[in-house]
Amino acid sequence: MEGRHRWTVCTSTSPTWQREVWLDPDRFENLDHVVHVLFDDFCEADNPSRWLGQSLRTEEEVELMARLGTAYGAVQDSVGADARDEVYLDSPGRPAVVAAAARLAQVLVANDQTALSKPHDAGHHWPPGTERAAPGL
Repeated sequence: MEGRHRWTVCTSTSPTWQREVWLDPDRFENLDHVVHVLFDDFCEADNPSRWLGQSLRTEEEVELMARLGTAYGAVQDSVGADARDEVYLDSPGRPAVVAAAARLAQVLVANDQTALSKPHDAGHHWPPGTERAAPGL
């Protein structure tokens, strides 16, 4: 799974981050960047099911990504695809996008933590040689 893309979901859940970063012309991340990463690189919010097992781990992630796509699409329809970031951030539909992104981010993080813990739980440790010695050795 591509961590950079999953991280972008997390940053899109913070209204403070959005205003401080997306509206700063000296920063590379803005609404266009986030939409490109999430909907072009990471998966297609209009059809996220085909990304199951690629960038999305579970059916729940697919469903939540579709909800995010629907919420974002409604805002984009209301403000226009070429609207400036400030217009998007002031849109009455934006809280629904933030809420959908927040729920998706919670699930992505939980699923990533579960996936990352599996090798450790199976006895694989990093860096090599950090395994605990069995009692009595």
